[in-house]
Amino acid sequence: MTSTVGSPPMRAGARGRRQHRRGWIFVGPFAVVFALTFLAPLAYAFGLSLFRDQAFFGGTVFVGLGNYTQALADANFWAAFLRVLLFLAVQVPIMLVLALVAAFAIDSARLHAAGFFRMVIFLPYAVPGVVAVLMWGFIYGDHFGLAADLNHLLGQDAVQPLSDNWILTSIGNIVTWEFVGYNMLIFYSALKVVPPDQIEAAAIDGAGPLRTILSVKLPAIRGAIVVATIFSIIGSFQLFNEPNILRTLAPNVITTYFTPNMYAYNLSFSGQQYNYSATVAIVMGVITAVIAYAVQLRGQRKER
Repeated sequence: MTSTVGSPPMRAGARGRRQHRRGWIFVGPFAVVFALTFLAPLAYAFGLSLFRDQAFFGGTVFVGLGNYTQALADANFWAAFLRVLLFLAVQVPIMLVLALVAAFAIDSARLHAAGFFRMVIFLPYAVPGVVAVLMWGFIYGDHFGLAADLNHLLGQDAVQPLSDNWILTSIGNIVTWEFVGYNMLIFYSALKVVPPDQIEAAAIDGAGPLRTILSVKLPAIRGAIVVATIFSIIGSFQLFNEPNILRTLAPNVITTYFTPNMYAYNLSFSGQQYNYSATVAIVMGVITAVIAYAVQLRGQRKER
C-alpha cells in the first residue's frame, strides 16, 4: 500500500490554503473599512427609508415602500432632478471639450512652457471647493464685487449672475472652472501612453495635426473619456456645495430643493424628516448608478 502523506497534490492544496489566507490578510483591512464606511451606512439608510415618523402619535411605523411611492410622486424631487439633468446636459459636454482641447494643446510639441500651462489649468482643482464658491460668490454679488462694479459703471443692472435666469449658468461656470483641470489631467495622462508608432504612421500617411487627433489620439483615449464622463455625471447629480453656499446670496432664487442633494439635506437637518430624506437619497443614488452604468456600457461597446 502506497502512503499519500506528503504527496504533491496534498502539498499543493496546503500551499493554496496558505496563499488564500495571505490574500485575506491583505484584503481584510480594506474589506472592514469598506463595510463600515459604505455598506453599513447604505444598509442603515435603506432601513430608515422603510419607516415613517408619526406626527401625532409619536414614534415610527413600518411603511415598506410607502416612502418610495411618495418620492416618485414628489413634485419638488422631480423639479430638482430635472434641474440637475439640464445642468448635466449642458455643463458636462462643455467642460469635457475644454479639458480635451487643453490636453491636446499641452500634449502637442508646439506649445511653449507646456508644464506651466498644465499647472495653471490644474490649479483651480487644488482650491478647496468652499473657498472657490466664496470667491466666485464675491464676483457674482449684486451689491459688491465685480458684478456690482460693472452695473455701477453701466448705470443699470445689466449683469445679474444670481438672477433666476442666470443662476444655473453661474453655477456651471464655477464647476467648469473647478474641474476642467482635473479632467485635463486624466486626458493628458491617457495621451502619454498612446503608442508613438501610431502617430508616426499617421504622419507618414500624410495626416495633419487635426487628422491625427481625430483618427489616432481621440480613439486611443476613448476609455479615459468614458471614465471622465462617468465621474462628471456622478458629480453633477451630487451637486450641493455651489448652490448651498450661494443660497445665502440668492435665497429667493435657490430654494431648499434646488438639487436632489440639497432637498435630502434640508429634509433631514431642517425638517427632521430623516426617513423621507434617506428615501430621496437612495432613489437619487439608484438613478445615478443606472445612468452611469448605461454610459459605461455604451462606451465599452464603442471601444470594442
